[in-house]
Amino acid sequence: MITLALFVVLAATAIVAGALVFRVDSMARATFLLLLSFLAVAGLVLMTGLQYLGVVIVLMMVIEMVVMAVFMIMYMMNPAGLMTMTMFHNTRGAVAIAATVFVALAAGALVVDWPVRGGVPAPDLTMALGESLMSGQMLTMMTLGVTLFATIVGSVVLATGRGRYDRLGDDLGAAESDDRDRGGVGR
Repeated sequence: MITLALFVVLAATAIVAGALVFRVDSMARATFLLLLSFLAVAGLVLMTGLQYLGVVIVLMMVIEMVVMAVFMIMYMMNPAGLMTMTMFHNTRGAVAIAATVFVALAAGALVVDWPVRGGVPAPDLTMALGESLMSGQMLTMMTLGVTLFATIVGSVVLATGRGRYDRLGDDLGAAESDDRDRGGVGR
């Protein structure tokens, strides 16, 4: 009963959050709703017993969405993508393309002969998948991941000349900001 309830909650969350991505009016909100949808899907994958794949989905989506949010904050003309904007462009064309792709994929799934298992599964499927994907490069990829994350954090720190504490003091309680660029995010 608990498993069924968890499944229903995660499935509904994935569908609703995915649909709301196209209903909100800012890139930041759309990014975090998309992250919520992907995390709910990762929860569903974890429920099927595919722990490795579920954890990979969580790690990839969290990092991807955070990187997207960081770049929105750094480079978008509106602050952090929070200003109102339209999220719809060429809706008729998008619906036509989506319907065509759906019909093609559904037809392919129904028409193609599905393969039959030719052997027995490995005793440890996660280890077999890791060996198959990375072979001897697992340590290299783990090091690369940490290096990329450190590079992203370092570039954001170096790109930011000052933060909120520079403008409003340590307790953020200053009556007026010490913002050298008037009209910015300070009060």
